[in-house]
Amino acid sequence: MTLQTIADQVGVSRMTVSNAFSRPDQLSPTLRDRILAVADELGYVGPDPAARALAKGTTGAVGILLTDSLSKAFGDEVATTFLGAIADELAPTGLGLTLLTTTEAGNVIPARDVAMDGALVYSCDPESTGVDWLLRRKIPLVFIDQIPADGVPAVNVADRDGARAAAQHLVDLGHRRVGIVTAGMRGGHGMVSPDDMIDGFVGSQRLRGWLDALTPAGITPSIARRPHGHPESGYQAAQLLLAAPNPPTAILCFSDALAQGVMEAAVDAGLTVPGDLSVVGFDDSPAAARMRPPLTTVRQDIHAKGHAAAAALTRSIEASRTGDPAPAEHLCLPADLIIRASTAAPRA
Repeated sequence: MTLQTIADQVGVSRMTVSNAFSRPDQLSPTLRDRILAVADELGYVGPDPAARALAKGTTGAVGILLTDSLSKAFGDEVATTFLGAIADELAPTGLGLTLLTTTEAGNVIPARDVAMDGALVYSCDPESTGVDWLLRRKIPLVFIDQIPADGVPAVNVADRDGARAAAQHLVDLGHRRVGIVTAGMRGGHGMVSPDDMIDGFVGSQRLRGWLDALTPAGITPSIARRPHGHPESGYQAAQLLLAAPNPPTAILCFSDALAQGVMEAAVDAGLTVPGDLSVVGFDDSPAAARMRPPLTTVRQDIHAKGHAAAAALTRSIEASRTGDPAPAEHLCLPADLIIRASTAAPRA
């Protein structure tokens, strides 16, 4: 089945049929509907996407590189909300979203081999081979929750400011034994010191923010680090912290998901939140307000981050097509402390 077959059936030129699929504004609605109806009757679904991409020099798709496996990403409310915001922003452009991981399958390296017009790099290890391949391909990129790089648009959150506010909140309540539960891509796991925190941009910024408030107050936090930022990791980290001879009266968490696990571990240990243990998260995920008690956390606007990242990428892709230089803007969104019922003054 070819375009010429449909053209002969309708009695128009092959180019007119092509326009019905790729340039509908060139035809009257009546003529286009007639062509599409004949195509449907003959079982023609449209031009081959690969051939059309080759002819136009574009793929109609953008990638998003994730460090986590896709199953873990879809189990995280923050990640799914972020992906949904990206999809909403891309919808009017006609660009599709292709999910990529840094995991290699046989000889296939997604960041190297998948056709795309540009890509979003979301909270990935900067030493990842996937990030390196995308940079080497010289396609339009936007970094999200990454170390800003010259010439690459970036969207970040004021993680250090938000973490500082969270830690200061605990100091102001009177806590002096403070734990930290974090997760990361590289470095040691278990009980660690701040010097062991070899990690990505977000992890390092939040740690600095916590210490900005704790160090002047004379507080040296106990830090438990797990390889993943899921509730079960928070549970395991809390067990380590609560088993210490002088356990913390408050715990700062890298994410709301980790905080959920910390609260569950506290309850299982016979403690009350916030009576025996105050808990602070980060993100203000949809789950934060549903927890019992509702979680004190640091809010980042996940929807705004997704929309801003996708918009920056579409601008860069358009600039690459026209040959005009696109400004590599570095956007930093605010992070605000949201105080709920999971924090209180320590028992006397």
